[in-house]
Amino acid sequence: MKKLFVTGGCGYVGSLMIQKFLKRHVVKNIDTQWFGNKLKKNDNLTNIKEDIRNLSGEFIDKDTYAVIHLANIANDPSVELDQTLSWEVNVLAAKNLIEKSIKAGVKKFIYASSGSVYGVKTEEKVTEDLDLVPISAYNKTKMICERLLLSYKDKIDVYIIRPATVCGLSPRMRFDVSVNMLTLQALKNKQITIMGGSQTRPNIHINDMIGVYEHILSSDIKPGTYNAGFENISILELGKKIKNKVDCEIKIIESNDPRSYRQCSDKLIETGFEQKFNVDYAIDEISKAFHNKDLIDDDTCYTVKWMKDKVLNGQ
Repeated sequence: MKKLFVTGGCGYVGSLMIQKFLKRHVVKNIDTQWFGNKLKKNDNLTNIKEDIRNLSGEFIDKDTYAVIHLANIANDPSVELDQTLSWEVNVLAAKNLIEKSIKAGVKKFIYASSGSVYGVKTEEKVTEDLDLVPISAYNKTKMICERLLLSYKDKIDVYIIRPATVCGLSPRMRFDVSVNMLTLQALKNKQITIMGGSQTRPNIHINDMIGVYEHILSSDIKPGTYNAGFENISILELGKKIKNKVDCEIKIIESNDPRSYRQCSDKLIETGFEQKFNVDYAIDEISKAFHNKDLIDDDTCYTVKWMKDKVLNGQ
């Protein structure tokens, strides 16, 4: 069993990823647990409540095979709440983490960046070799962190993953991402409110996102930067997909949000990765959980609200 060091493993992707990984890996996880801790005790799990900015000493075991760095202040509005905090967490902490990883002899360093680093692109195929033109502070922290980590590529194998918008069920659920949010609106309110609608978003199901990390861990693929997104869908198209599955109406209002992202993940697919899930699957599983009353919908599912009300106020 490979030994892994994970940051942010109590988050949306991390909590499900670790749950799956514990069947075949030994995991040490570091997380502030700002949004709670849904990880169950397991003999293969060491779960530590700590801020990655405070890590000191030899916190990465010498026989650790890979580091998966998920911890960050996520999404544009969250970063705007406290930009100093965001730069410290999203960039400065990564420098300490990768230097400690190199010292410990870690083989692979896997970083969860964001597909939003490209900015607004008109190209049909947004590939990894296009220029990055970030349009928000969040995008900028991701781009700068990528460059920081890649400066160590001669000392450790660095994998930069640029995920699309993730969707689907997780123990630590999020309802501030497009597919999840609009599906819940349809189920609860029988109405979807769409701002604009022409903006395109690439999407990836959370199970495929986890599959990407497992693919890198288990395959001898070349280090570098990889897009991870498979369905480029406009917000209006997404609303219509949901309407076809859930009895609801679509309300369109004006938007001043210019963000429109596409992704081409051919480079990842050429390494042997196979997409197995999609947006339709996410809509179906969220709907099923809602009708079975298994869906958790509280303030921790909304990053900005929870950070503003609890985290940044020190409650």
